[in-house]
Order: sequence, then C-alpha cells, then structure tokens
Amino acid sequence: MKAISVSTAKPIVTVARAEDRGISRLNGLAAALPALFLAGCYVMPVGPDASGNQQFIYSSAPVVPGRTVPAGPVVAPAGPVPAALEVKLYPINDLANQTGVLTGQVTNLMTGRGRFSFSYQGDTLVGEATRVANDERRGVASAYGPRGVFARCEYQMSSPALGAGTCTFSNNAMYQVHIGN
Repeated sequence: MKAISVSTAKPIVTVARAEDRGISRLNGLAAALPALFLAGCYVMPVGPDASGNQQFIYSSAPVVPGRTVPAGPVVAPAGPVPAALEVKLYPINDLANQTGVLTGQVTNLMTGRGRFSFSYQGDTLVGEATRVANDERRGVASAYGPRGVFARCEYQMSSPALGAGTCTFSNNAMYQVHIGN
C-alpha cells in the first residue's frame, strides 16, 4: 500500500480595501431596504379604472378580494315618514289645576292616525289620535292608563305640525291642548 502525504497548504487570505468594504455595505443596505419597507405590505389589484389602467390597494393587513356588486338605485322609503309632535295640556278647571300643565307626545303616522301618550298623576296614558272623516284638520284622541284613568280629546290642526283643542278626563278634569312647538 502506498502512503499518501498530505501537504499543509497555507490558506489564501485576501485583504479588502476600505473603499471596497463601504461599497459592499451600501450594496447590502440597498438590497435590504425594499424588503424592510415592504415587510408586511400587501399589494392587491382591484380592477381597472375608467381609462383601463390597473388599480391597486396597498395595505399592511392582508386584503381579501371580494366580489364587487354594482351599485343599484337608491330606494327611498315608501310614503311619508312619521313625525313626533310635542303636546301640552293646560288646565282649564279646578280639578285640572291640581296637576298643573301636562306634557306628552303625539306621533303622526301620516295615515290619518297617530299614537298619543302623556303622564298624568304618576301614570302614563297611552292611546290613539284619529282624524275625523271628511275633515282632515279635525281629530279625536283617546288615552288610557293602567289604573283606569282615561282622557278624551278633540282637536283642530291649523297646519301639519300645529293644532289646538280640549281634553276631558274621567275625573272631569279639563285641559286646553296645544299640539306642536
């Protein structure tokens, strides 16, 4: 068997000049900057603009493409919208003077009917207001409370938001009614 001798070769060492080290650092920095700036950035195409050029979204969160639905016509609600009007009842006899001015609300449903409610002696009276047939300005309202107290009112509207009338309660208290501001 033949013996093989291994020679000990000296390693080749190259010394880089200072300018070369600076350039290589700049090259490394230039290569790393785009990755640094785009880290965590998502670019998603969203479709062409009016002139046909592709549009993109840039986001730091993933953008999940969805199905775009063309905007349809805006549908307005059918019919008029209900209007809430303030109601004040001013006492016009001695029984009504014991409670003073009452406040409440009537909600005009724009159908010839409305909801009527107010507080009276610790109860909330709730009922309905209705326009009189053949006279759009005149109406009647009734409201009832949980302890059996009720009120019956007649009113006349001078405009869609203003009116006046009278209310008589089950205990014979009488009030002048003002509807609206």
